[in-house]
Amino acid sequence: MSLVAHDITFAYPQASPLLRGFSLEVEPGERVALVALSGAGKTTLCRILAGVLMPQAGSVTVDGKGHRAYAGCALSVQLIAQHPELAFDPRMRMGRSLAEGAVGRSVEEALAQAESEGLVSAFGIRREWYARLPHELSGGELMRFCIARALLAHPRYLICDEMTAMLDALTQAEVWHAVLEIARERDMGLVVVSHAPALIDCIATRRVEL
Repeated sequence: MSLVAHDITFAYPQASPLLRGFSLEVEPGERVALVALSGAGKTTLCRILAGVLMPQAGSVTVDGKGHRAYAGCALSVQLIAQHPELAFDPRMRMGRSLAEGAVGRSVEEALAQAESEGLVSAFGIRREWYARLPHELSGGELMRFCIARALLAHPRYLICDEMTAMLDALTQAEVWHAVLEIARERDMGLVVVSHAPALIDCIATRRVEL
């Protein structure tokens, strides 16, 4: 049972391969930090692990099953990217966007689930924000919704690509405390990208160099 990237090769059009023959295995409960210089392919690898990008060669399997192209919040691998403003439909109210994490439930049922699971309180989401559009919230507030929505889907693996880079130090610590507590409760594997060495030192159980 693990998230496995095997012999991954990926290149953007008219460019040399960014990843060539790269392999990675993440066990449940592990917190793996991807370490490399900027531009080395960390974000690209995160998107491949989540199924957002498909490699030119190699494969990704999740708990022994073949990975498939990104198809919404039902995936057992959830990606939280650095720019939350790109993660929401600008015409959709935030309550409805959060509810997308609970596939097959009504908005009311999904929001009740998010609250009963402690996700709303854990990430400091205010109920009055449900009625707002994305542009009416700050980047930090949007990131809270991103994290809660991803966790509402009960993923087996969470890919965190500079997840808290735009939060202040105190809020960053609070958010990571909540994420790590939930990860331990669910035995969830994490893949973490951060340019903050102190954060990696606190979070990662293992480092992988690209």
